[in-house]
Amino acid sequence: MMTALELWLLGIALAMDCFSVSIASGAILRKLEWRTLLTMAFFFGLFQALMPCIGWALTFHFQSYLEAFDHWIAFLLLLYLGGNMIKESFSEEEEKQFNPRKLKTIITLSIATSIDALAVGISFVCTGILEWIQLLYPVLVIGICSSVFSAGGSMIGVFFGKKFDFKPELWGGIVLICIGVKVLLSHLMGW
Repeated sequence: MMTALELWLLGIALAMDCFSVSIASGAILRKLEWRTLLTMAFFFGLFQALMPCIGWALTFHFQSYLEAFDHWIAFLLLLYLGGNMIKESFSEEEEKQFNPRKLKTIITLSIATSIDALAVGISFVCTGILEWIQLLYPVLVIGICSSVFSAGGSMIGVFFGKKFDFKPELWGGIVLICIGVKVLLSHLMGW
């Protein structure tokens, strides 16, 4: 069983992808929109908390199958989103489709950034979490960390989006692709 400190460190580590994506989204918005910020924080926290539950529940039946391709799913989703953001960074303003205000975009980002949490759920069985009640505290910690880091990342992104005149979609797309490559390499290389 993991200690409380280890669980909070795990929650922070899983929240880093949410944090990075939220910075890029905030920079695209260039102004603080509480509804968007809170929606993004809610869904990032929700999916980061749900994925370990799903991974944990499926472990008993499908562990070997999930471990074989979960990293590819995350990589392809992030590559697709990142590629679209980079493409849109060269489009006219009215042609841009990547919009952090859209619920569809937020949910897609939430799924893409939470695939690692699915693998964590699989590993929970190995750490001795064998009952649903034992899973409650870890998933709450993961969800809270992801929500807080998402909100903070959005505020940081808005600040830098206002201060500097750069193409946030370009840099956001690069960040998403880098996160996807990191997920893929960490699974393929065993990092």
